[in-house]
Amino acid sequence: MSQPRSWIVKVVLALAVLTFVGISMVPLISAFNNNTQTPAQNNNASTKGNSPSPDQKSKLQDEVRGYQLVLQREPENQTALKGLLQARLELLSIKEGDIQGVIEPLEKLAKLNPEQTEYAVLLAQAKQQIGDKEGAAQAYRTVLTTKPGDLKALQGMVSLLLSQQRPEAAIGLLQETLTAAPQVNKIQPGSIDTVAVQVLLGTVHASQKRYTQALAAYDQATKKDPKDFRPVLAKAMLLKQQGKVAEAKPLFNTASALAPAQYKDEINKAAEASPTPTPPTSPTPTPEGKK
Repeated sequence: MSQPRSWIVKVVLALAVLTFVGISMVPLISAFNNNTQTPAQNNNASTKGNSPSPDQKSKLQDEVRGYQLVLQREPENQTALKGLLQARLELLSIKEGDIQGVIEPLEKLAKLNPEQTEYAVLLAQAKQQIGDKEGAAQAYRTVLTTKPGDLKALQGMVSLLLSQQRPEAAIGLLQETLTAAPQVNKIQPGSIDTVAVQVLLGTVHASQKRYTQALAAYDQATKKDPKDFRPVLAKAMLLKQQGKVAEAKPLFNTASALAPAQYKDEINKAAEASPTPTPPTSPTPTPEGKK
């Protein structure tokens, strides 16, 4: 399974804990923070209450200074830029430094590597975390201008628009992407995953409690590819959240049968979990978002 396809599965599965009242994605910044810790660091964190050792902090700060010295001589040295980004992300993971520190190397890496959209998405998320929503939107737009089917940028932009209470803009963006998909995919086959975009559209409708439109979007996605388990899973989870457990059960079974082996356990767990009542308030963050 390709990486974009794998990613949208995680988004769909995350909707179980979000109870379909909002869209969220674990920020890549947070993911970087978690992934940069070594097993030894993780063991130390579990035994010492997440307190970094003075040596660890000092080592990372020395690395930052070293990379900065290299970049004074060679501002576009990508090895140094990546090293500086990694070191500052590791400092963030031990509650040292701030998000602002990763923005400069991300801006340079995004500019130097426009084809590697992860840098631009990371940049957008970093800007969003410091409150620069326009800067975040611009970073997402930069990606979507050249790669309109980039799912992480699409989802990030949708999430940003929803956080600004602009659901119609989010829906419009996804509908425009679907409208453009036939022509874009004719030029570059497979560049827009229409099923994934349709599922995301349904999720936006669900976040606004437009359940009829959400279910219709999932059904349309299933018509596009009857063998794709993602819209089937999304529909099953929405029905379950609405208390329609009997209707959801066969859909969970179908999704599990269609899904690759690595997702079957997660789907079965989602099917067996007790439905979470839909809260009347605004969207709640994912468990990761509370870290």
